[in-house]
Amino acid sequence: MEATETKPGTQWFVFFKDQLLLRKGYTEKGEIRYSIPVSTEPPVKPAQEAHIHNVFPPNGKQVRAFAVEQPITETDEWVMIGLRASYEYITTDEYRSAGKAYQILYWDEHSRFCPVCGTAMEQQTPIMKKCPNCGNEMYPPVSTAIIVLIRKGKEILLVHARNFRGTFYGLVAGFLEAGETLEECVHREVLEETGLKVKNIQYFGNQPWPYPSGLMVGFVADYESGEIKLQDEELSAAGFYSKDNLPEIPRKLSIARKLIDWWLENGDDGRGDKMVK
Repeated sequence: MEATETKPGTQWFVFFKDQLLLRKGYTEKGEIRYSIPVSTEPPVKPAQEAHIHNVFPPNGKQVRAFAVEQPITETDEWVMIGLRASYEYITTDEYRSAGKAYQILYWDEHSRFCPVCGTAMEQQTPIMKKCPNCGNEMYPPVSTAIIVLIRKGKEILLVHARNFRGTFYGLVAGFLEAGETLEECVHREVLEETGLKVKNIQYFGNQPWPYPSGLMVGFVADYESGEIKLQDEELSAAGFYSKDNLPEIPRKLSIARKLIDWWLENGDDGRGDKMVK
């Protein structure tokens, strides 16, 4: 949707695929600082057919987003950084806005035609398209997934998934299926991926996960029974680890790391009333 009445404090989130455009700045010591472009006009020229989207992040700031057809060449002023990596360079507030902007652009790219009749969709609001032929409406989808920290005495279960980018170990996770409750999903995913049964499932918190359009819902559970038997197509390794022998764990940006950090801080005495972050 085309942007109108752009304000001086407008933030611009410009993407090439999952690469985010950042402005370079320099401190008095010559250190590079990165920030989201802020101006009344786009920081770079959008493609002729590009849609400039209004994005409404939780912080209430005015945000515009659009995609470019080619990556922006790095200069003394500009650089493109992957959305995941940008967490290390911009504020948490900016990162959350970037995540929402990316999800809107991804939805726009993947909802050009009506899945019912094949007609080109028409944008009606910032988060709704409507088919002019059959009236089908489309909204940005959110795929819900659970992620669970499993305690066994003074140890927790850590796994290495085949789709992990790197050598770190994380937590069991999986997508919610139709007709399931979140707790049923926890039971099923843990049993399918590891062969283990869990009990005492407690809600921890949730996190938008824009890779590309997810919501991660975190839980803590206790080991009940079973021996580890990996689902080979999903996991390459798994084991119970104590605080003294942890492998490489996820980066700070993820709810997986928040769960692990919570366990490290609270030991084995954590209770549900202390969990929600």
